[in-house]
Amino acid sequence: MSAWKREERGLSGELHDRWTTLHRHCVDQPSHLRLGRLVLRLTHYDYGVRESALAELELATQLIRTGVRVTFLPESQARTADLECRLGQERFFVEVTAMVGSADRQRLPLRGLDLDEVAGEEEDRGVILTHRILARIRQKAKQLADYCDPVLLSISIPRADLQGDKASRPEPIWLDLKAFAGLVTVLLTKISTLSAVLISLWDVEPLPSRSAVKLANVELIERPKQQKTQPRVRMLIQNPSAVSPLSESHDAWIRQTL
Repeated sequence: MSAWKREERGLSGELHDRWTTLHRHCVDQPSHLRLGRLVLRLTHYDYGVRESALAELELATQLIRTGVRVTFLPESQARTADLECRLGQERFFVEVTAMVGSADRQRLPLRGLDLDEVAGEEEDRGVILTHRILARIRQKAKQLADYCDPVLLSISIPRADLQGDKASRPEPIWLDLKAFAGLVTVLLTKISTLSAVLISLWDVEPLPSRSAVKLANVELIERPKQQKTQPRVRMLIQNPSAVSPLSESHDAWIRQTL
């Protein structure tokens, strides 16, 4: 019995069902090879590896359930996306990443931030989290710069305090979602290679909005705090300046994953 087949038995019922759905849907050899490695990652000792694999598994399964044809791209040293998705003759690519931080981190450090932008707010953990997310978007945009088709970047943040799998109860992190979406939109206008960003925040505390303005490029879903099986907040932010924007059909199918 192969190593990944043995590891498959260690998955929970829900994860096993999702993995089986992908294995049945993605019949090409590269996808099967990558799905075998995905099982190993889902049972890995490292929290970051597990969360990254879980985010990939979750989104791929959701896309399939909406009718999108999904193929896992081969892993290589080249900077490539994770998924190729097709709707009829149209296609788009998806890069999936998870932000987990470290259990050794006692607070969200300011290293790498532009302190002029957060002057007087250094202790605002929501502000610091926002800048970390913006930094991740910039980093991934460089990786995905060579694609000509639409590219969706999916970011999953299982713990907003970025404390890894630290056992202590996380401190609440409050976030003004409209202001956050506005900052991401401004950044995207400077990164024309990304078509949109899908952000899943599992445990943030949404602040009452200070603005009644609704951004036309943002779709936002906020769930009750008690609903633990889905992210507290999930938002799709389209890039108004994208060279290859999502088509109407792409947009409609991706919105169903929210």
